[in-house]
Amino acid sequence: MVSRRRNVKPGFRNMILSQIPVKLRKTRFWKRVIEEAEKSRRKKRVVNLYKINRLTNTGDIVYVVGKVLGVGELSHPITISAFSFSKTAYMKIKKAGGTILTTGEFAQKYPNGSNVKLIG
Repeated sequence: MVSRRRNVKPGFRNMILSQIPVKLRKTRFWKRVIEEAEKSRRKKRVVNLYKINRLTNTGDIVYVVGKVLGVGELSHPITISAFSFSKTAYMKIKKAGGTILTTGEFAQKYPNGSNVKLIG
């Protein structure tokens, strides 16, 4: 009988880990982000813009542990980082005056994850 279990490729996890400095990986915030990156592809989360719009206020700092999709509108500027963005989500965030950071830039700017909303 053939096994249907597949091994999760370490590429995605390694990509996220390579962007986070080693000394920050032990903080509670970044441990949670790494834990989400280790999940299988089927368990990866997707978050639409309308949900982000509903959960945030002007000037909030957000990290999405998953992919941001462009369904809905963003009515206020925020600083956001995520595992990935769709093209429409990227354009709508920029149009609303938001700032998009890579995981590495986010780790440099907010090393402890204090005052950061974790969505996903």
